[in-house]
Amino acid sequence: MPKNLVPKHFRRKRKPRGPHSSTIRAGTVEVVKRGASRYDFHDPYHIALSMSWRGFVFAFVGLELCINLVFALLYFVNPGCLVGARPGSFTDAFFFSLETLATVGYGTMAPATFYGHAVSAIEIVSGMAFTAIMTGLLFVRFSKPRSRILFADQAVVTGHNCSPTLMVRIANGRLSLLTHATVRLGVLLPEISAEGRSFRYVHDLILSNATLPLFALTWTVMHRIDEHSPLAGYDAERFMESDARIFLTIEARDHALGAAVHDMRIYTAEDVLFGMHYAEALTFDDQKRPVADLTRLSLVERDENGAC
Repeated sequence: MPKNLVPKHFRRKRKPRGPHSSTIRAGTVEVVKRGASRYDFHDPYHIALSMSWRGFVFAFVGLELCINLVFALLYFVNPGCLVGARPGSFTDAFFFSLETLATVGYGTMAPATFYGHAVSAIEIVSGMAFTAIMTGLLFVRFSKPRSRILFADQAVVTGHNCSPTLMVRIANGRLSLLTHATVRLGVLLPEISAEGRSFRYVHDLILSNATLPLFALTWTVMHRIDEHSPLAGYDAERFMESDARIFLTIEARDHALGAAVHDMRIYTAEDVLFGMHYAEALTFDDQKRPVADLTRLSLVERDENGAC
């Protein structure tokens, strides 16, 4: 269970303090952890895969620059170790290092002494290892499957079959099919133990449609709120007072990739709308083919009749 969930309206007021605080963003919710560092340098592989593409590119360029600067400095401090380089030119030493690290030689500069040959040999081995590592990381980042699941901006509580029902609408944002899709829905609610201690507990919500053999267009996940539901007796005001959270996780198999994909979304109490229902997003064309308008995924309308 998440250690601390910070509501959207508290984000600017309750910023994490101290060097060991980290903020993780999950949809519209921020999860704050204290005592856990954002970057664990004992696990550089995880860092390389979890950082953004912009961060990855900056890290690659920074490492490449630092390695070349170090070897350029080694050439520069020993004048005469390179033939063809201008005396006292750090620029020539840097570009020779760049060419050596990439195992590309143009013939204009070359090692001239045993020292120069030794440093260039170490740099060639380092360059081969660096290239192999970065190539592998690029392949893993490009080959990592992504779900491309679209979530409605809000969950709704509306009448369905004469019972109040919690609904969350999702959609397959790809043109490929997803098969064997499975969802789980949970709610985080405050509780008081028998000893009088307050804590927060995640309840699994029973779904009427937890699986879908073929997920091609849209899917409205539904939980009936009856006397056995953890949400029995909750209205919009009580939802806000308890600062409840709705968790939706989905796992499916991408037919095109031949791999399992998964995603999740967290809805705060502000994101749950009572007395509203989703507007129609699925129509049929003149050939009787279903057409999903994903631009209407989050569109909601007010209930007029309510429950039976």
